[in-house]
Amino acid sequence: MDHNPGNSVRNNFYASADAFSALVSQIPPDSWEKTALGVWNLRDLVGHTSRALLTIESYLGKPSTGPDLLSAFDYFAAVKNTAGSAEEVAQRGREAGNNLLPNPASSVSNIVTRVKDLVEGNTDDTTVGTPWGTMTLERYLPTRTFELTVHSLDISRTLGVATPSNLGPSISESLELIGKLASLHAEADELLLMLTGRPNHLKTTCVV
Repeated sequence: MDHNPGNSVRNNFYASADAFSALVSQIPPDSWEKTALGVWNLRDLVGHTSRALLTIESYLGKPSTGPDLLSAFDYFAAVKNTAGSAEEVAQRGREAGNNLLPNPASSVSNIVTRVKDLVEGNTDDTTVGTPWGTMTLERYLPTRTFELTVHSLDISRTLGVATPSNLGPSISESLELIGKLASLHAEADELLLMLTGRPNHLKTTCVV
């Protein structure tokens, strides 16, 4: 697939999707039950992460009755109080993981290929009708890059493998967003102190 080198939003999304797929392909067959993040095992975490791609299929080109969301920050701010309980989120991850069976790595590879082709076939101003409001594809993709990047880091740490080398720009984009999201939890000062080497640390996470 030949992408426009000047479109960083799309290229960061493609890179994060490819990194996710590459990491999943490294998971040994006997490691899918390994504890990964909170109550999730690796299969649950991979299932949850796959939803960052599957929502594009679900929402692309569909209308929404919600407000216009003008940025990734607006999206996560809207999601913040309405994403459901922790157990509901955890259960969705488990169900998504089970949906990848019997071969999760192959299923993820197919999803990545399918969704990248879908994105490539649509313009930046294509409507994305999320449950929280309407966005353009260009504004929605950074929310997907963020989810894919953060959870790819979770997966790489669980596996004990290096961060994929192509994630650098996506990590930079995600760092910019997480700085803004910290303000939703009144933790921007703690985040700044942590990132500048102070002995402070965040008490909770800003990741939705």
